Parts: sequence; C-alpha cells; structure tokens
Amino acid sequence: MKAQPTESLPTPPLPGSKATIWRKLAKRMWKDRFLLLIGLPGIAYFILYKYVPMLGLYLAFIDFNPFIGITQSEWVGFAHFKTIFADAEIVNVLWNTLQISFLQIAFAFPIPIVLALMLNELRGQVYKRVVQSIVYLPHFLSWVVVIGICIIFMRSEGLINQFLINVLGWEPVPFLSNPSLFKPIVVLQVIWKESGWGTIIFLAALAGVNPQLYEAAVMDGAGRFRRMWHVTLPAIRSTIVILLILRLGNVMDSGFEQIFLMLNPFNMEVGNVLDTYVYFKGIEQSDYSFATAVGLFKGAVGLILVMSANYLAKKFGEEGIY
Repeated sequence: MKAQPTESLPTPPLPGSKATIWRKLAKRMWKDRFLLLIGLPGIAYFILYKYVPMLGLYLAFIDFNPFIGITQSEWVGFAHFKTIFADAEIVNVLWNTLQISFLQIAFAFPIPIVLALMLNELRGQVYKRVVQSIVYLPHFLSWVVVIGICIIFMRSEGLINQFLINVLGWEPVPFLSNPSLFKPIVVLQVIWKESGWGTIIFLAALAGVNPQLYEAAVMDGAGRFRRMWHVTLPAIRSTIVILLILRLGNVMDSGFEQIFLMLNPFNMEVGNVLDTYVYFKGIEQSDYSFATAVGLFKGAVGLILVMSANYLAKKFGEEGIY
C-alpha cells in the first residue's frame, strides 16, 4: 500500500534572518507610530535643511560658473583646498577664528555653570524665578539690537566715555576703533547675551542631584562651598563634558552676525573670521566654489575636534555623546 503524500509546511524564518528583522522593525514602527508622527516635522527639517543642501558641496570641487551651470563647470578637484592653505589671508582669518572661539570657551563657557550654581543656592523661590527671568531676557534680543546698544554706549560721545571723561577725568577710549579691544568686547557680548540662557541645561541637571548627598555632606561638616565642590560639580560633570564636546564642534564658527555687525575698517585685521571671509569671498566677490571649499574645510575641522574630544572624554571615564 502506497503512503499518502503529505503537504509540506512553510519553513518559519530563522531568528536572525532578514525577514525576521524587517518584521520586528515594522512591528516596532507600528507600535511607536504616534511618536514617529510627532517626530516627523523634526526629521523633515533635518533632511530638507541639513542633508539636501550637502549636495551643494559639489561646488567645492569645480570652478563654478553661474552662466553655464553646475554640470558644465570645469572639474578642478582639490585645487580650491590647496588655495586655502596657500593664501596668507586665510592664515590670519583662521588665527582670528581660533582666538575668538577659544576665548569664548575659556571665559564664556564657564559663566553659565557658575551662574547655575549660584541660582541653585538661592532658597527664596520667588526671588530665584525673578533672577532667572532677568538673566534669560538678553537671549531673546537679536544681535542687531545687542550690537546697536553696544555702539550707542561705546561710541566717542557714548555713556561709557562720558563717564570716563566727566567722572574719572580720563581720556575717551576708542572702543569701536581700537583693534586690541575688539576680541574682549566680542567675548563680553556673548557672556551678557547667552550666559543666562546657558544655565537652563545646568539647572535641569542640578535638579536631578540626590538630596541625600547634601544631607550626608552636612552631617560630615561640609560647608556650602565644600558641598558645591564635592557634591554639586561632580553630579553635573557629565553634562559639562557633553556640552564642551558640542561646543568644540563649533570652534570654527565664531558667530557670523555678531562679528559682521562689529566689523569696520579699523578692526578688520583682527576681526575678520572664517564666516565673514566666506561671505566676502562667496557673496561680494562671487567666488562660490572657493567659499564652499572653506565651509567644507570648517566642517571637517569641527568633526575632527568633536571625535577627538569624545574619544578623550571616554578615556577619562565620561559617557561622551556617542
């Protein structure tokens, strides 16, 4: 008697197969569909305004002529990048950019930390909120307004010079035309405008510190400053490191709007930075390819600095950003 043929059952996919992985991914995306829908505007923003414009980096490798278009322009390879390192003006511009950036890191970066520590020590909640609101306000002023205020106060007949002349009996100080005062003024403007806003992240980190640590420190006889040094600062150290790494990524970005509005013929030698240099070359002189090459070089340097700082942070036991 012949055996009856049996129907072969479909073989289930292996746990590590592509079909299983895609099925799990689709199931998870369907489960989180509302979260993905909420995040869709942010994703679209980065795709449209961050990734799509990167196609324009092609201009850095051609001698772009707007009259014949991108496709017909001559391919020059790395010629524009060679010009970056051969141009004497670029060396001065790079030096100005690095000086201003590292001055901001050295003086403007720690101020929000100190301000957050001081605000955290306030016990009166109403007074604390009032102070917070006051120090936040300058952030919402545009750089046009901030620079306008500085010019009014620092010009020859401005309030500061009037005080120096009439009260202290000094000679008027040329704040706006003295090249040696340009970089300190730029750093002070950043401190005044952004320090209050920078405290938000640090105050949020301080809110997560375990109160029992302070109680234990008090029982051990630690005063307010010792509690701040041995409890508060170590608790927010990882936040400080992450923000410092992110700040190093923008070390080649000194703030175009602020610097551009402060520039004049007297301080151009010490105030011209990469951002303004790209503007003068790319917009005023229509050298789009060279300006694109400088921008790409700036981004590459920022990427290297972020990766290096993140590597060092992990070597010293911090989390890093990835």
